[in-house]
Amino acid sequence: MRVDSAPWAAPAVRQGVFPEWARYARVADGTFDEDADPVRDMKPVINTLKAQNVSVIELDTILSNWLSQADFDFHVKQVGRFTELAHAAGIRVVMYYPSLELISVGGEKGRSFYKNDHGKDWVQLSLDGQPNVFYGSLVVWVDPGDESCWLSPNSPWRDYYLARVKALAGSGLDAIWPDVPIYFDGKASWCDASPWAAAAFKADTGLPLPKKADFGDTAFRRFVEWRHRNLLQWQLDIAAAGRSVNKDLVTFVETVSMDYQYATSIGLDGAYLRQAEGVSHAWEVDILGNYDGMRHATASDWTCLISMYKYARAASGAKPAWAFSYGWKADDASLVMAELLAAGCNPYEVKSPFKNATTDARMRTRMYGFVAAHQQRLYDAVPAAEVGLYHSTASRDYVSPSVGTGMYVNAKKPSGVKEWWSEGTPEDSCATMPWLGEFRGTVKALVYGHVPFDTVPSQGVTAADLARFKVLMLPNLQAVSDAEAEVLRGWVAAGGTAVITGPAPTALTELGAARDEFALADVLGFRKRDPLPATRENRFGSGTCHYVKDLPGRAFLTAAGQADPGALLAPVLAAAPPAVTYSGDRRVHLELSRLGDDTVVQLVNFTCFGDGPAAFATKPAACSVTLAVPEGKRVTAAAVSSPDAASPAPQPVTWTTSGATATVALTVAQYSLLTVTMA
Repeated sequence: MRVDSAPWAAPAVRQGVFPEWARYARVADGTFDEDADPVRDMKPVINTLKAQNVSVIELDTILSNWLSQADFDFHVKQVGRFTELAHAAGIRVVMYYPSLELISVGGEKGRSFYKNDHGKDWVQLSLDGQPNVFYGSLVVWVDPGDESCWLSPNSPWRDYYLARVKALAGSGLDAIWPDVPIYFDGKASWCDASPWAAAAFKADTGLPLPKKADFGDTAFRRFVEWRHRNLLQWQLDIAAAGRSVNKDLVTFVETVSMDYQYATSIGLDGAYLRQAEGVSHAWEVDILGNYDGMRHATASDWTCLISMYKYARAASGAKPAWAFSYGWKADDASLVMAELLAAGCNPYEVKSPFKNATTDARMRTRMYGFVAAHQQRLYDAVPAAEVGLYHSTASRDYVSPSVGTGMYVNAKKPSGVKEWWSEGTPEDSCATMPWLGEFRGTVKALVYGHVPFDTVPSQGVTAADLARFKVLMLPNLQAVSDAEAEVLRGWVAAGGTAVITGPAPTALTELGAARDEFALADVLGFRKRDPLPATRENRFGSGTCHYVKDLPGRAFLTAAGQADPGALLAPVLAAAPPAVTYSGDRRVHLELSRLGDDTVVQLVNFTCFGDGPAAFATKPAACSVTLAVPEGKRVTAAAVSSPDAASPAPQPVTWTTSGATATVALTVAQYSLLTVTMA
């Protein structure tokens, strides 16, 4: 099944508004060789991707490599030729261009940017003075014998790179895809301490660089936060450079750091970009195994994946949230993409661990055809969640810092697995981390309780961000700014219900320093000098604060059997009874949105467990969904659509009514989209 693209038309990007093609994007990788002929080499790539229902090509060629100006100029002309052909086929083009990493092919023994050009002057340095350059197979994308050099965004590399972005912007491209705007920590930790960065840090903060990584040191904690803002400015400068040549050009920054601890160590916090105009993210959401996908995932690991995709959607703000959809085989790849779609992200389907091939062409064609057929329901529907889950950037950075990333729960590499996300140490697991474990466990409780929720990033949070929520979950919230506390205080006072957990509620500043008093002492109903209650319910203004000293989310994250998160969810369900209730296996993820008269319910079945990757199989889940029918309305139609079916077309289903509710029974293979129309 192939879906024809709409005819290409000139883009119309209004200030702060992304064009329709970007909001509905179905992305895939394309490339060509340096000497490619447009007809012989480029057109077949475009035609193949068009037949797979791809609407946007991420063009990845030789721009990762150290190129002379002449070679770069010639390649820009080739990019222009490819873009013209893609536009003629109704496909948009976004150019992949690493922003801080430069690879010198054969640079270990031959000439290289670090050894023979500006690398030694412009390279990132660690706090102990190590240059951020390496050779060989440290990572999968750097071949043996090649050099990987990581540049300081505060050095003259800034002008070098931005000049080339401007040249690309004039080629006819629709978007730029800057990759890896990070302080890479594979070789040297806690970069950047180059003279360029030291001068910028001093000018910004008045402080000299810290001598070492020490979270007890005020200067180091300031350095941690400064790196987030410094990389934010770098991303904004890239986007501005592109728009200075082509006002309609948009930017998607490849962002590998999600909701977990990795953002602290590499500096790139995606939420900092949430409110910026004309620039969003292509989120690299990693899976458990490079050569196994999610085939060894536990139920808790699947809820971690859900958490990452929902964070990606939230941290992108009102802009499109493109995201990697990794897979190893067709069945695990389609289930990963189902979770991506349910979260509201746009898929970039690739076979792990590289991104130059599809996991399975028929699977991609089928899934992308479904997305094209239902793009309004997936991307135009308004989220109906009344529960918000607060993701605290500062608490992630400063509450019990960990050496591990916390990407998933299951840190131990299964037998026979070639490459695993973790080094195998327990410290890698998010379950060992007081803040992240509580956050991820709260995600699991909400998913298992089938409570629709949206993630709320703390960075730049405003009253408008909270206005639609009746309940706000604040897991182990410790580090907050005064301005942030004021927004939360005002929301509770206006009638909101806050659920705060953890042993030191709002006890730290946004830079991790101890406060003399809890920032939300009045909302909590107790002060630092008071004995810390095990639980407390406090009326504040027109709202209520529920406090729990323990970490119930973290406990539920690793709970075995039929553990019940009811104690954590009780105040949620009392304050915001769901408009949709679910009956069936709790390992089905439910999302709720509305589009006009339609209530849209997405159901993803992650009951896919066996004794190894060969046993990976999703067991179809029979379930029922009950919807509240508002007074004066009645159900006029109900239909189910699924990429698991022979056709993406909606299939009518029956419903039963009882009083002010309507119930639909259905069976979910991997992913079902239920639409109930009320008039």
